[in-house]
Amino acid sequence: MKTNYPLFQLMNERGEKIQEGTYGQMEKDRAKRFYEQMMRARLFDRQAIHLQRQGRLGTYVPYEGQEAAQIGSMTALDKQDWIFPSYREHGGLIATGAKMESVLLYWSGHPVGSIPDERRKVFAPAIPIATQIPQAAGVAWASKLQEKEEVTIVYFGDGATSEGDFHEGMNFASVYQVPLVLFNQNNGYAISVPIAKQMNSETIAQKAVAYDMPSVRVDGNDIFAVYEVTKRAVEHARSGQGPMLIEAVTWRKGAHTTADDPAKYREPHEGEAFVDPVERLTLYLKEEGWWDEEWAATIEREALEEIERAIDEVERYPKPDASVLFDHVYATLPSSLEKQKRQFIERGGRA
Repeated sequence: MKTNYPLFQLMNERGEKIQEGTYGQMEKDRAKRFYEQMMRARLFDRQAIHLQRQGRLGTYVPYEGQEAAQIGSMTALDKQDWIFPSYREHGGLIATGAKMESVLLYWSGHPVGSIPDERRKVFAPAIPIATQIPQAAGVAWASKLQEKEEVTIVYFGDGATSEGDFHEGMNFASVYQVPLVLFNQNNGYAISVPIAKQMNSETIAQKAVAYDMPSVRVDGNDIFAVYEVTKRAVEHARSGQGPMLIEAVTWRKGAHTTADDPAKYREPHEGEAFVDPVERLTLYLKEEGWWDEEWAATIEREALEEIERAIDEVERYPKPDASVLFDHVYATLPSSLEKQKRQFIERGGRA
């Protein structure tokens, strides 16, 4: 089946151009911008892990190794398009306008961190597996009914394709031919379960056949190729041709979350075939003669300074009022919960 769904690439593992991109994404300015966005996201990710280990941040979901899949796809969207992330897409969100402070507040458990930036149409990250897929299909349907030129993209991992929500969302999107791009980041593991134990099918892309939906497999570490296939899928959806499934084959370099130890279920040599997306783009820039050590050092310095400013702001931010846990669930709070809230406040906001 893999022969029916070949891995689409524009750049090989050595950073060499295989073919031209359709949208000018391999040109100098765009390529260097991709590098800047990926480095900024990677440095943020590493600093966030340090904060969690120091007890200054809650449980955190790393994404190192998946920057090309996230940033290549999100930058292919227009401002009016909807984004439904899972819990791992904050690298792409930061690259496309989300404030670092908001992301850190979210992983600190502060409710303000769940309020999306008004400049983009972004739903709060989905912690339950695959629940965002039928939700995204519904929003895409609403856009179609209202005749808006909006496309919705929804992100999910390989483990999500084993959930009923995935199939329900795929079926709904196909039946109603909604403008939806389903973006799967296949990093080989659903937490600790390898993909071979999740499914018998060789690819995730082939699952679209059951819903008469077009699909494509792309090298998720080739940012140019990811941008290309996402642009095509967005154009396909926006032109009224219905949904499309993208399988981006990538690799999660670190843990599933900071509460996880991948050494317990993965061998150290696993993932060696995947060339790091930042390293691959660096090779490409050098191959084209566009690499500049001073420029790269400036990007790193400025990104680290930005991250430090964001950390300072978050750590000065007022602590949330824990009593809001009782609000925004019911239009009118039931008397039993009113009593619990009153007791909670009387005890000083302690459980």
